[in-house]
This record gives sequence, C-alpha cells and structure tokens, in this order.
Amino acid sequence: MQVNFMTKTICHLTSVHQYNDTRIFHKECVSLARYGYPTYLISLGCETKKVDGVNVISSGPKFSSKFKRMTQGVYSVYKKAIEINADVYHFHDPELLFVGWLLKQKGKKVIYDVHEDVPRQILSKPWIWKPIQTSVSIGTEKIENFIASKLSGIITATSTIANRFSQINKNTIAINNYPLLEELQTNTIWENKKNEICYIGGISIVRGIVELNKAIAFNTTIKLNLVGNFQPPSLAKELEPHLFWKQINYLGFVDRKKIAEILAVSKVGMVTLHPIINYLDAHPIKMFEYMSAGIPVIASNFPLWKSIVEGNQCGICINPMNPKEIADAITYLLAHDKEAEQMGKNGRKAIEEKFNWEMEEQKLIAFYQNL
Repeated sequence: MQVNFMTKTICHLTSVHQYNDTRIFHKECVSLARYGYPTYLISLGCETKKVDGVNVISSGPKFSSKFKRMTQGVYSVYKKAIEINADVYHFHDPELLFVGWLLKQKGKKVIYDVHEDVPRQILSKPWIWKPIQTSVSIGTEKIENFIASKLSGIITATSTIANRFSQINKNTIAINNYPLLEELQTNTIWENKKNEICYIGGISIVRGIVELNKAIAFNTTIKLNLVGNFQPPSLAKELEPHLFWKQINYLGFVDRKKIAEILAVSKVGMVTLHPIINYLDAHPIKMFEYMSAGIPVIASNFPLWKSIVEGNQCGICINPMNPKEIADAITYLLAHDKEAEQMGKNGRKAIEEKFNWEMEEQKLIAFYQNL
C-alpha cells in the first residue's frame, strides 16, 4: 500500500555541511517544503529558525577538530533527531551512517544521500597516512555497504555512484546536483563583461590551484577571480609566496548572491581538477553553474566531462596537469569573444533542456511518494 507522505514529517541531518548548503537546503529541503511536506533540517553551528518553509534546527556548536565533530557532533545530531521524532530521516554524511542505522531500528524510514564515492575518495585524502589508505578504503566500503543495504532508500549525486549502490539496495536513485534554473541566470551583455576568468569552489592541490596559478603566469593580462576556502586552511600560507597575487582577486567564501555577481562579470569558468579516481566520474556543480550563467567552461579532459562540455559545445577540455595548455585555452577564449559568447549560450541552452534542478526535483518528490 502506498503511503501518502504529504502527512509525514521529514527530517534532514548533517554534521558536516552548513545548514544552507546548496544541495541539502536550497534544493532538497526547500523543494520538499514547497510540495507541502513538514520539513526539518538538523545541522551544527546554526541558528534555530524557519527559512523558506524549512524548520532549521541547531544541534549544538560546530567543532574545530574532526574527531570531536565525528563523536560529540554526531551524537548531538542523533539526540536532536530523536527529539524531532520525524517519520522519515534523510542524512547526508558518511559519519552519520550509524545514526541512520539506529533510526531504522526504531522503525523509521531512513534515506542515505551519497554525495561522493567515499571509499574512492579516501584513496586521495592527504590527511590519511598513505600506507593505510587502501585498508581504510576497503573497511569503509564494507561498513557503508552493510548499513546502506538495511536502509529504506539511497539517493546519490551521480549515476556512477548509483550504479554501485543499486547492487546493494534496490531502492536507489541518482538525483543530480544540477543548478536551479533562475538562480545564476544573467542578463549581462557580453561586451559589458570584464576580461576575467573565475574559479568557484574548494581550493586545493588536487583541484588544480597550482597549475591554474602557473597558467595565468603565461599571460600577465589574465585576471582570476578566485572564490572559496583553501583546503586545508594551512594551504593558503604554504602557497602564498608562490601565487601571482597581482593577477588574482581572492574573495574567500562568499554567499550565493555574490557568486551570481562574479559569474555575471566573468568570461570563463575554470574546473581543471586533477585526474584522481574520485573526480573522473564526478559531476562538479561549478561546471554546471558556469554553464547556467552562460559562460564557457575550461575543464579537465576526463571522458565524462568531455561528453558534457564538448558534447554541448560549451567550452574547451584540456590536460589539467599542463599549465601551458590551460593558459592557451584561456587566452584563446578571451581573444575570441564571439566564439566564447556562443559557447556560453550553448551551455545555458543545455542547462535549460537537460541539466537543471527543476527536473531533478520531480525525481526527488516521486522517490518520496513511492518510499
């Protein structure tokens, strides 16, 4: 018998992300609330309030250390989840797997939202001692698979991850983290844009900051709008003497409104991540956000990314480990305004037709209704 979930209370849980995370809050929670579901979101370090129809609940302060977050933080999320006494729990972090399992034992419907392929991600984590990375990865996958097989359903951020979990839990669906159609759309006339490029997201070695920095040195007229936090924070100090600051406008972490403003004035979006296993089949949200804003993309030449970028004629794919190749692609697009503008239009068209949250939202609602 199908349950009418319009009468059921839904509670999202995260111990890692900020409450206003784009996928968790602005897309999934707001969509559920708009469809009439009583929706809660429990997070660390936020203010308890109601925003856009979603009841945001703080379970306590954020913790500076990973260990405290993964112990005290996780326990505080679990305690608050019990207090809410929802019908359906939807959690977003691997460290909440045991919380999800305990809630399932209490007879609740529990959904695991898998943002990334964690066992593969572990193989490139610099803070995990390299000689034990493989063992940690295998152990993590066994635990994740066991608990996932017991849950009510699995939602994944990509079809590649969904293929893995569908072997474990038949109620698995990929709900892609595509942009909201109207959020980043800009009416800026191309001629009014600045001769600038942008990178938006976490800033790290494996996300290509070193190669991108070297690339802009090949052309001193290039200006880079760099947005996001250095990961780890110590990387900022480590790289500071080597970054070409005269060509970099570093803005740090900014809100969604400011991101839209940066995209509105930039002519190229950069997503030149390293070819590590966790990125090869990923769907980086920044790539789709550049497309949504109508600017061409310079992306790593992974087969999946090439099929999206070159398949929709909305950018150039290059070897992300070759700074000269990156520089040549940037210089070409900045020197060929008409072609760059058309690539931007092609990207926006692809977002409107295929890669948007409004389509994914329908999949999310159907998943809940069939739960």
